[in-house]
Amino acid sequence: MNSLVHTDQSGSGDLAFAAEASRLSFDDREALERAMRELERTSLAIRLSAILGRQAGAIASIVPENIAEIASKAAEAAIRSSLNFALRSLAGKPLKDRRRMHKSIAVLAGAAGGAFGIASLPVELPFSTTIMLRSIADIARTEGQDLADPKTALACLEVFALGGQDGPNRDIRFPDIDVPDSHFSDGAVLETGYFALRAVLAKSVTEAASYLAGRASVSEAAPALVRLVAQIGTRFGVVVSQKLVAQSVPLIGAAGGAAINYAFADHFQTIARGHFTVLRLERRYGAPIIRAEYERIRRGGRK
Repeated sequence: MNSLVHTDQSGSGDLAFAAEASRLSFDDREALERAMRELERTSLAIRLSAILGRQAGAIASIVPENIAEIASKAAEAAIRSSLNFALRSLAGKPLKDRRRMHKSIAVLAGAAGGAFGIASLPVELPFSTTIMLRSIADIARTEGQDLADPKTALACLEVFALGGQDGPNRDIRFPDIDVPDSHFSDGAVLETGYFALRAVLAKSVTEAASYLAGRASVSEAAPALVRLVAQIGTRFGVVVSQKLVAQSVPLIGAAGGAAINYAFADHFQTIARGHFTVLRLERRYGAPIIRAEYERIRRGGRK
């Protein structure tokens, strides 16, 4: 399968990037290694399997068609409401580190969801997603992101797409995405990894950021935002499906629903920390250097 990561076949490019990467401080290299583990090896299915005592594959792969459809629609609606929240409130007063509080609120929402089942999803998911977005914004700010910048709000939303993969080699279909054919194995399946997924989202994020620049009011119906929400919703729906499968287990109840939502919130906080760590290091050393070092670490080339 083709990869979105291109290397110099002569090896000279790799050597040049390796020399540049050697400028990374010890702490920054450790931070990048931690971010790679969080972004490439973090799976909600694994977390849920620990709660339910099931194999992760049973949660990640066996999703009934009706649940997948419900999850996809609910995920896109939740992203739309979160987008509105992100654009209107993230640029307000400085946020405090309230990640524990956000998890607690998510737990309460999950308890309600576990008690009332799938019927609660249209209310519970947008609420939980908004709470998680607030927590993601906290993490972004601690990594030096400017919450007044529309690009930061969009980067926060990206986390919901980044959190939808189960390991570095998961394949998933994206509808109506304009990506060069060389990036696909059969015209529809994309090799996903952190940088591969960012590349898929990049054009939509850039267009959305350009649309938002200098606007006092925002139309969620703008094509640039509709496109981005659809792409993020597709990926976010993957983990929402897993969440619904877990919550549909007989007798899961309120306590189980709370545990599932705790795992759900913790999963996206972990992805957010990895994502904004990489963005911080890219600002410091340059995106090409960090990407090359990240891929070297992912391939097992830790020094």
